[in-house]
Amino acid sequence: MRNLLSDRINNMATSATLAMADKARELRASGNSIIGLSLGEPDFTIPDFVKQAAIDAINQDYHSYTPVDGYVELKAAIIEKFKRDNTLTYTPSQIVVSTGAKQTLYNLAQVLLNDGDEVLLPAPYWVSYNDIAKVAGGVPIEIKTNIENDFKVTPQALEAAITPKTKMIIYSSPCNPSGSVYNRTELRALADVLVKYPEIIVVSDEIYEHINFTSAHVSMASFEDMFDRTVTVNGVSKAYSMTGWRIGYMGAPEVIARACNKIQGQVTSGANCIAQRATIAALENPPSRIQYMVDAFKERRTLILNLLAEIPGFKTNEPEGAFYVFPDISAFFGKTLNGTKIESATDFSLYLLEEAKVATVTGEAFGDPNCIRISYAASNQDIINAMKAIKEAVL
Repeated sequence: MRNLLSDRINNMATSATLAMADKARELRASGNSIIGLSLGEPDFTIPDFVKQAAIDAINQDYHSYTPVDGYVELKAAIIEKFKRDNTLTYTPSQIVVSTGAKQTLYNLAQVLLNDGDEVLLPAPYWVSYNDIAKVAGGVPIEIKTNIENDFKVTPQALEAAITPKTKMIIYSSPCNPSGSVYNRTELRALADVLVKYPEIIVVSDEIYEHINFTSAHVSMASFEDMFDRTVTVNGVSKAYSMTGWRIGYMGAPEVIARACNKIQGQVTSGANCIAQRATIAALENPPSRIQYMVDAFKERRTLILNLLAEIPGFKTNEPEGAFYVFPDISAFFGKTLNGTKIESATDFSLYLLEEAKVATVTGEAFGDPNCIRISYAASNQDIINAMKAIKEAVL
């Protein structure tokens, strides 16, 4: 059949992280031993108090459709979490619970963007921002950064990227893929630019909030002059190791929250009932209950950076959060490794998969063609084995 599929889906890129994970699974199925450092998925089990809340919900016979924007009790827990951790005050009508933070971001693009609206993406950025914007008719505009300034966008670069068509900016801090964390001074400097353009909506992706090795996490919405035009996006996938439970949420201006509730009601309706009850327990407990995971990630960061420093051609910085390193590997471009010509980060990432049997993700998917993303959400031994295999593959 001619034109069976829509232009919309034909023009959409496949998620690079999921594509690499699929390729790694195929190789494993063929008998290869692959070390997976491509997915952003904590390797910890779910905290026992979260598991128990889910068990209790099952025993209490939670099974019915949930409210589109989330249980009242969960919204209350989210509101208290925002107060406790971010000094943000929201009302229930400003909170929407979705099937993962990814759906939250998709909803936002669908309700805010018209064809031709520009969306600023400080690069590197999470892989799905680009296509989420495009499928809503938006035009992604990358703002380049580099490893020398820890992949942080400057106020000057931000202002230079703004045009009369700019409608939205999406950024993450801590950042996926770079691990960069904007401190209060840096974020305030960006806010000082944005306050001059009140028509621009800021989407602050804070899913890695608690996996932060600095002194404090700062939310853009905590600045009084940015609160009414900032959407704070979060969830429980990363900090609580609840990736498969698919719960994300946002705090937003009420008009935006109501619009997201409207579109979600036509697409997925409310999120899973058991996962919502478990999330109440996750958020009601203080972040100190998951500090052991953060401590382990910090230890792994030191381990992987020390090992990467021993591999010629890898240029690294020290990420301040999340669980990724984003080394510049452009020194390998133009070289031939074991008969394979390396012309790009994609070539290099595929070479590591085939030769070293280590799965990473090309930086091209994140808007930086000189880097690859390596997740250290893996055991110390897997990290040691992976870096040894990579070193042998490139020497």
